[in-house]
Amino acid sequence: MQYPNQFATAGSLATEQNRVLRNTYMMLAMTMIPTVIGAFIGMSVNFSFMVLHPVMGSLMMFGAMMGLLFAVTALRNSVWGILALLCFTLVAGIFLGPILQFALHLRNGAQLIGMAAGGTGLIFFSLATIATVTKKDFSFMGKFLFIGLILLIIASLANMFFAIPALTLTISAIAVLIFSAYIMFDISRIIQGGETNYVMATMALYLDIYNIFVNLLNLLMAFSGERD
Repeated sequence: MQYPNQFATAGSLATEQNRVLRNTYMMLAMTMIPTVIGAFIGMSVNFSFMVLHPVMGSLMMFGAMMGLLFAVTALRNSVWGILALLCFTLVAGIFLGPILQFALHLRNGAQLIGMAAGGTGLIFFSLATIATVTKKDFSFMGKFLFIGLILLIIASLANMFFAIPALTLTISAIAVLIFSAYIMFDISRIIQGGETNYVMATMALYLDIYNIFVNLLNLLMAFSGERD
């Protein structure tokens, strides 16, 4: 009779998954602090170089973010991984500077930022609740989401050179959809035991939230921005 052992194993696995999910949510809340601090720093920084050289500026930003992502990944199993994650979110907050500065030059810019933040929060909590309560396995979306993400990156890089407004809005709309789906996918991975490291789980969800906010703000500015 091996049923007791099987039940014990299943119970310990569920406990571990709940622990990872709980730690991920706690760490995710903590990452918002350096992000907000970084955003205030970013709003006071002069990003004229990026305005004059948008392609070079975007590539430098991308390179810095990727370097920090690799650092978080390399240190994920130590306390230094937490520090690297917080540094990453601080820098990510600073890089919000250009879009926040642009938004605040609109008459209703502060309102649009608040709407983007509120909309991002609503999307996250709604989809996180669905993934957590239903406990459905969304791993089947992984391949489609990855292909969509690659195509999105290629389109974004191409648009750096062509700067087509309609394409920019299309990219932002698709990005909101893709990263919204990634929220369910990433939380499902934790619940199903596919991700057991809460540093990596936090980083994945943080990137989902960050990209939803940026692209949602882009859409709101394009359709609801009030210029002087």
